[in-house]
Amino acid sequence: MLEELGRGGMGVVWLAEDLTIGRRVAIKELLLPHNIAPQERQVFEERVLREARTAGRLNDPGIVTVHDVVREHGSTFLVMELIEAKNLADVVAQHGPVPVDQVLKIAEQLLSALEAAHRAGIVHRDVKPSNVMIDANGRVKLTDFGIAQSIEDPKLTTSGTLIGSPTYISPERLLGQEASPASDLWALGATLFFAVEGYGAYERPSTPAAIQAIMNERVQVRRVHGPLANLILGLLDPDPHTRLTSGQVRYLIEQARQPATPGAQPVPATKPMPKRKRGLVITVAAVVLIAAVGAVMAFSGVFNKKTGEAAGPAAPGQQTSTPSENPTPPSTAGVSKQQGTGTTKTYGDNGDVTNSTVIQYGEPGSCFNGMDLNETLFDCSGEHDVEIFGQVQLNRESGAYPGQEQVVTESERECRAQFDDLTAKDTLKFWTIVPTKSAWDDYTRRKAVCVAAKADGGKLTGSVRGN
Repeated sequence: MLEELGRGGMGVVWLAEDLTIGRRVAIKELLLPHNIAPQERQVFEERVLREARTAGRLNDPGIVTVHDVVREHGSTFLVMELIEAKNLADVVAQHGPVPVDQVLKIAEQLLSALEAAHRAGIVHRDVKPSNVMIDANGRVKLTDFGIAQSIEDPKLTTSGTLIGSPTYISPERLLGQEASPASDLWALGATLFFAVEGYGAYERPSTPAAIQAIMNERVQVRRVHGPLANLILGLLDPDPHTRLTSGQVRYLIEQARQPATPGAQPVPATKPMPKRKRGLVITVAAVVLIAAVGAVMAFSGVFNKKTGEAAGPAAPGQQTSTPSENPTPPSTAGVSKQQGTGTTKTYGDNGDVTNSTVIQYGEPGSCFNGMDLNETLFDCSGEHDVEIFGQVQLNRESGAYPGQEQVVTESERECRAQFDDLTAKDTLKFWTIVPTKSAWDDYTRRKAVCVAAKADGGKLTGSVRGN
């Protein structure tokens, strides 16, 4: 071994020299969390060995080759192909959302890799941006087959530890079903959403919040329309039986490459979540309680000597609107107002909204009563004053605050576009809540939120988003 390349929650990646063949390789040394019971540790290691050896027989240009699996002195090592590339999480963190043509290339190569694995009877279980490597020529490699999600129960160990990032775990897996090709495809959809939008569809500041979002929220694709939007939404179908198949995905990729028909209207980029019985909410609550026991982040492959351990992008945190006793927001000094919007408000030090907890956890579909925001109606089914109907990602590659005027202008423009998509917009008014400079500096997940209320000052009944 020559040097350490990266370190994660479940192991260390080393740069090594194969002296027999004379090539450089990546060696993953598995280091399991201390809170995994001995019997579970054995199950994990045995399954890693079995699946890694199976993955080593896969022959697809989109899959990182596993050369060997070694057990020595009580440790498990995987000898793998060394990839000089960045992962998708780092690419988006550094450059923002990926251009459509590149997203289509990524989708096609990842789909081929998953199809090869599924034909061999292998389910990846951990498709996510940090496991997608992209080299300088745009070639894509999918890493970590059968490693991060190899516990016999695909979701939980008997001690209640959630293995893997919940942001890319499908709804059926969260409900205890076995991982399947369909669950891999759901994770592919979440990964492509991340590439297109620049943040995770279900990224939340806590595991319970992420699980709740996966089980009960719908996503909206804003940056693309037509076949690519339908592809992403079809993959994120919560029902694995009606989710897109790999063949359907491939067809939509080809359709997305076709020149747009003159005069054609964009296909709406939203897909309603099916109505769910309240019993499911109870089930989800139980899952959330279990997940809150402890989430161990999956060990993601790091193959670039210079980058070290992969760092996820600054995805949206959960910040919220500021409802009021009188839903018309008060004026905010020094903040511009765009035609057709309410007065823009601010959060952070010296801002209009000072409840940092609510700012951190608010999300589209959150409904509130009154100025104090104490009563949260998670399903928006009762009467309420205001609702967060959208959000605007404001992260910059440099991280520098761009100035209040630019933040306000960009946020109001994006909130206006999202407001115009609401069916009931003629009966509503909206405003935008943007970060102050201090909030920009304090939060790594910087965003503005879009808030709606009844235009006549009355109570809202049901979600303004129509779900």
